[in-house]
Parts: sequence; structure tokens; C-alpha cells
Amino acid sequence: MSTNGMSDWAVDLKDVAAVYPFQGSEVLLYLIGLAFWIFWHVAQMRTEATEVEHEMDADASGDKARAAIDRY
Repeated sequence: MSTNGMSDWAVDLKDVAAVYPFQGSEVLLYLIGLAFWIFWHVAQMRTEATEVEHEMDADASGDKARAAIDRY
């Protein structure tokens, strides 16, 4: 079953038009991936900072933290 009309892969691939889908869009996909990666880390840092701040405000005296440390 061939979707590109080739019956044999023993050919010079420079003579074949497209070997895989979205050929030529590698740079665009790389930039989208890089932007998503940076966005993910910024969002993760903000979320974790908010969570840590919330935990610090909830136990301002540090008694829970001291009790957890002493327990171990």
C-alpha cells in the first residue's frame, strides 16, 4: 500500500518530492516549540511562586514547618 506512488525505497530521495508530511516547516515548528517551552517554564515558575507564597502566608510562624522537620 503506497500513498505516494512509490513501490520501492531503493531510489535517490532527492528525486522524490515529499518524503514526510509538513516538509519545509521545520523552522516554524521549532519556533512554536521553543515559544511553548519558554511559556511553560514561565507559567510554572509563577504558579509555584504563588503556591509557595500561599503556604508561607498560611503558616507565618513556621510552627508547621518546624514540626515537620522535628518529626523526621
